[in-house]
Amino acid sequence: MSPGRHSTVTNAQREELWRRYQGGETVLGIARALGQGPNNLYRVLQATGGIAPAQRRRSPTVLSFGEREEISRGVAAGDTFRAIARSLNRAVSTVSQEVARHGGRRRYRATQADCAAWEAARRPKACLLAANRQLQRIVAVKLKQDWSPQQIAGWLREQYPGSPEMWVSHETIYRSLFVQARGALKKELIGHLRSQRRFRRPRHVTDGRRGERIANAVSIRQRPAEVEDRAIPGHWEGDLVEGCRGTFIATLVERQSRFVILVKIPEKRTDAVVNALIKAVRKLPTALRKSLTWDRGSELTDHTKFTVATDVKVYFCDPSSPWQRGSNENTNGLLRQYYPKGMDLSAVTQAQLDAVARKLNTRPRETLQWKTPAYILDSSVSTTH
Repeated sequence: MSPGRHSTVTNAQREELWRRYQGGETVLGIARALGQGPNNLYRVLQATGGIAPAQRRRSPTVLSFGEREEISRGVAAGDTFRAIARSLNRAVSTVSQEVARHGGRRRYRATQADCAAWEAARRPKACLLAANRQLQRIVAVKLKQDWSPQQIAGWLREQYPGSPEMWVSHETIYRSLFVQARGALKKELIGHLRSQRRFRRPRHVTDGRRGERIANAVSIRQRPAEVEDRAIPGHWEGDLVEGCRGTFIATLVERQSRFVILVKIPEKRTDAVVNALIKAVRKLPTALRKSLTWDRGSELTDHTKFTVATDVKVYFCDPSSPWQRGSNENTNGLLRQYYPKGMDLSAVTQAQLDAVARKLNTRPRETLQWKTPAYILDSSVSTTH
């Protein structure tokens, strides 16, 4: 049996657990450092949904332990409540109620009174979503539509600019989901979040992928300035999202609007990928067919054929540089909510991909000032005609 497997997690260990967990350490690593069983630490984390509980502090308006000691000495000396209150610069009623609440003149003790008051103050703060039923219903509906808490919070401020009572932070939504004691949002709504974790993680790690040599590849460094500043619509980023057993989905993201197109790919051979992309891109208006930035994967070896068929220029990222397609990488992360890693993508139909793309394109984005990709793309195309 490993040390500490069934031992109690002390207050000091809890503080160290939260410090390390918020710093990004794994639970197994923290368990080894503290000499605790990981299950013990998981129970501590799950109790608050992976959100560190706020440190309790004494309000400056309540009686301190020192003031209670002064009251205790005054009572023992037979001083009047008025005299004790005057020495503390407190209201007479504050002193009289304090003494009456904790045993009266004969049994009042500062230590016992202070401990009792500290325990009595453990009242949970009323949750905003529990108090505002209309707001709670709106948030629940948006979560069921697969909106993220950040999108909901931004949309509410945009939708109700003059009604701050209808605003809620994304952190409050997360807390209401993961800390079920708040009783504001049902636990099953967690299933609509992009991440399927049982509680929140403080940070995420994204891994890049190595690319391959491609003949006649034009470097991303040769892209024109209009691509870099996202000023003109029609410039896209693309990639493959991989499932198990060699199954793939192609993702295309328009740089200015973050509008996404999902394409079913029968296999990773370059002719299959290029033909599927040609079919998808040809459905776009000519004004939206300017360039495509891809990584160094062999699936786009036949990029020349794609350019001839669509008149879309192809630029390739530097090796092992996924951040050069930042919009695409972000979209691939969003897509994992619907198609997790390790899922067999062969049974996914194009109609299903279109439905998911429609969801992503009609959800507000912070980077778009809480407008939707569909709205931004439509507005951009309208102004170019």
